[in-house]
Amino acid sequence: MYLEIITPEKKVFAGDVEAVKLPGADGSFGILNNHAPIIATLKKGTVKITDNSKKVESFEINGGVVEVMNNKIIVLAEA
Repeated sequence: MYLEIITPEKKVFAGDVEAVKLPGADGSFGILNNHAPIIATLKKGTVKITDNSKKVESFEINGGVVEVMNNKIIVLAEA
């Protein structure tokens, strides 16, 4: 699946990933391939990305919104 993390200043990340863990407003949650379509608000916390080679990256955000549809994830975040 494809992930984009975008802040008002720049695109922080773009690429294929295996899993994403996000700090949801009502608790953290994960997204895997073929996840149901959702739109959710995010709180301050860490976005953890596992890429297709099992490498894990983390990004700190100060809140935002995530949209998941057709194996494409867009995170609009305050950095």
